Amino acid sequence: MSEDVGALTAPSDPEFSIPAALDGAALDGAALDPAEKPAPGSVTLIVPTFNESGNVAELLRRLGDALPSHLPCEVLFVDDSTDDTPAVMEKASAGCAFPVAVLHRERADGGLGGAVVEGLERAATDWIVVMDADLQHPPHLVPELVGEGERTGADLVVASRYLSGGSRAGLAGGYRIAVSRAATWLAKGLFPRALRGISDPMSGFFAMRRSAVTADALRPLGYKILLELAVRCRPAAVAEVPFVFQDRYSGESKSTAREGLRFLSHLAALRSANPLARMVGFGLIGLSGFVPNLAALWLLMGAGMHYLPAEIVANQAGVLWNFVLIEVLLFRDRRRHRHRADRIGRFALLANADLLLRIPLIAVFVAQFGMAVLPATAVALVTTFVLRFAATEALVYLPRTPRTAGRHTRS
Repeated sequence: MSEDVGALTAPSDPEFSIPAALDGAALDGAALDPAEKPAPGSVTLIVPTFNESGNVAELLRRLGDALPSHLPCEVLFVDDSTDDTPAVMEKASAGCAFPVAVLHRERADGGLGGAVVEGLERAATDWIVVMDADLQHPPHLVPELVGEGERTGADLVVASRYLSGGSRAGLAGGYRIAVSRAATWLAKGLFPRALRGISDPMSGFFAMRRSAVTADALRPLGYKILLELAVRCRPAAVAEVPFVFQDRYSGESKSTAREGLRFLSHLAALRSANPLARMVGFGLIGLSGFVPNLAALWLLMGAGMHYLPAEIVANQAGVLWNFVLIEVLLFRDRRRHRHRADRIGRFALLANADLLLRIPLIAVFVAQFGMAVLPATAVALVTTFVLRFAATEALVYLPRTPRTAGRHTRS
């Protein structure tokens, strides 16, 4: 059973709920209907919100002043608020000349990026514009972003703080400016081809043709949704317009150290999406495991343990280290398929089986192929590494195959 609220139809999934219907004059019954062909140049403005009650009324007022009458535009708030923001939206939308809809999520899955993806799945217009609600993104640039895309034929138009005429003045303090700049350099260094032509991949203000977005391919983590879209969807043509990053109109910034860590995890997930890159990352993480392994061995032998059992126990410290990094950096989006205890048990079994397999392999290379011990060891290390990587993907992180054939249910 679904519930209609003006322009928006709520899904039956219980994780979603919709506030009371907005004022009828502000809503268009045909808006946001994915079954209908979008009007040329039509725009859905997606605004993810979290406790922005002090900003939404002013945002809608400024949008009303900025949007030309010939631009078919509708606003979709995807709201994760825990305060009265939905009620403020309902009241503020009453006098709007364009449709306004609200999707209130009970669970903020994926953070701000997840909210944008929810909006993308519901938008049925020619263009999507994403912006924040705090008015650091100037509403008068919305028509300019879409107009630049129409003029140049671009699939993605980014509002950039780093073009001539742009500014990051609204970033509070030198620390935030330095962090933003470092994040930009890091992202562009890791994805030089995907981010070619984008001077500000950290921007949260951009327009994209709906036809260039594949929502099913997106797996956002945190608030840098432009980076996710550019890397996974690879728009064919990109344009930019300069903008001055404004001070917040009301409230406080949502940027925290935790969001910074999520950003780093997001970068790692994007970079490791390619199987070859994932295998390289797997190898580098394995090499880093020597540090806790040797540290544990030193502590255990210092405590009087014999070196043989100490080697076995210390190896588990390296295994645990590797497991944690692989979970966070390489397979974050595949962890739901098995329980954590199941994953770590399988991973530890494979890691220790590596030791048992390596010694017989070395013996075969030396006895059967006449190799010297050091080259044989090197070849065995490479062989067991490739096998362990393939086995880890297949046995620990790939979805389990449903076993439905031949089963009978009891009545």
